[in-house]
Amino acid sequence: MKSDQVRHIATLARIGVEEHELADYAQHLSDLIHLIDQINAVDTKDVEPLYHPLESHLDLRDDEVTSKNAREVLMKNAPAAEDGLFLVPKVIEEA
Repeated sequence: MKSDQVRHIATLARIGVEEHELADYAQHLSDLIHLIDQINAVDTKDVEPLYHPLESHLDLRDDEVTSKNAREVLMKNAPAAEDGLFLVPKVIEEA
């Protein structure tokens, strides 16, 4: 990769790159592209997809209500509430 290509990529990405850093970035990006080319060269057509490196199974449970509605008890702790909802200070100002 050339320095002018790195400068162009940095401009597109809105990344500030100093002129003296361009050669290093060009080398690092070239190394990365070379690594990606090596990975892409590996024949994986007979390899089964792996969703997770460890074979694990989730034990699913029935979807049951395990606690009762405690809204009234919880609302007693609220410094401000209205119609069963917590009232909070406004934090975003309208333009």
